[in-house]
Order: sequence, then structure tokens, then C-alpha cells
Amino acid sequence: MVFWKRTVPLALAFFFGVLMVVQYFIPHKSFAELLDTMARWGQIVGAFALVVGLSSLIHSHVFKIKRQVPGWGYSVVTLAALVIYTVVGFISEGDDSPEAAFGWGYHHLLMPMQASMFSLLAFFIASAAYKAFRARTLEATVLLIIAVIVMLGRVPIGSYVYEKLPQVAEWIFSYPNMAARRAIMLGVALAMVATSLRVIVGIERSYLGGGD
Repeated sequence: MVFWKRTVPLALAFFFGVLMVVQYFIPHKSFAELLDTMARWGQIVGAFALVVGLSSLIHSHVFKIKRQVPGWGYSVVTLAALVIYTVVGFISEGDDSPEAAFGWGYHHLLMPMQASMFSLLAFFIASAAYKAFRARTLEATVLLIIAVIVMLGRVPIGSYVYEKLPQVAEWIFSYPNMAARRAIMLGVALAMVATSLRVIVGIERSYLGGGD
């Protein structure tokens, strides 16, 4: 039992992980076809994952409705929207143009709701900025000064305060900000490589469901 639960998945992860790494360094037609095949396999696995996620969603909301836990009315709305929009999608044959029913729901229901949700983020960002920009340390003071310069440089009143303020804000975006973003992205890329290597060599085994 341990062989099938541990050894076989680790061996498969090692084999396919090394194979996907090697194929990038061998410009041969067979490896290109292999990459295309693996991409198709990934789509199939993703389709099954979608079914599993959908069944989990339905089970979770049905449980809330049966037990009538606080807020179970939202579960009713969620399931109703899921069923209705699925039926509409099949009837419209996936036509996402604004004239079709499927596209109309996307453009006139989903997008306005997303815009409303993102508009609420402005208040949370303002609250977080107020807490983060308290000039208690040197770093917080520098952050506060730069934030004020950038915010003033991005609005018309900034040019009235100082005519070169928009250029200063643009310079901050183009150089210090870009350098920090690239450093973060480089760190994320290195972390992804390190995690991938840990999975390939069998050090990281969390995908097996925990345990050793």
C-alpha cells in the first residue's frame, strides 16, 4: 500500500519533472510533440479538477441550506445562479457576444458586480495606507513621502503644486519602482524553481496528502 501511495507518485513526479526540464534543452521534433501531448493531458486533468471543484461547491452550499446556517440564503442564490447560467450557456452555445444571453449576463451582470467589488477596495486600501504610512520609523517616513509625491503627481493638482511633480512621479515609477518589482519577480521565480526541484527530488511531499 505504501508503495502505491508514496513510491509510485514520487517516481512519476521525478520522471516527468526531469523530462519536462530536459525537453527545453533538446530542440527536437519529438520533444515538441511531447510538450504538446503533456499540455493536452494538463487540460484533461484540469477538466476533472473542475468537476471535483464544482461538486465540492454544490455539496458545501447544499449542506448550508439543509442546516440553515447563518447566511444560507446566499447559498441559495449561488446555486440558482450556477444552474441558470449553466443552462443559458448551453442554450447560447457559449456565445459571449453582448447580444447573446450568455454574453449579456457577463457584460451586464458579472462585470458591474466585479467593478462594484473593486470599488470597495479603495476604502480598504486607504485604511491600510493610513496604518502603513504612519511615520514612526525612517522607512515609514520615506514610504510616506514617496507615496505623497506619486499620488500628487498622478492628479492634475500636482502640476499646480510643482510643475515637475508629474515627471518626478513618473521617474519613481520607471526606475525605483521597476527595480523593486523586478527584484520581487526574480525572487518569486527563484522560489518557484526551488519548490519545483524539491517536488522533483521528493523533498516536498505535501501533494501526497501530508505525512511523510
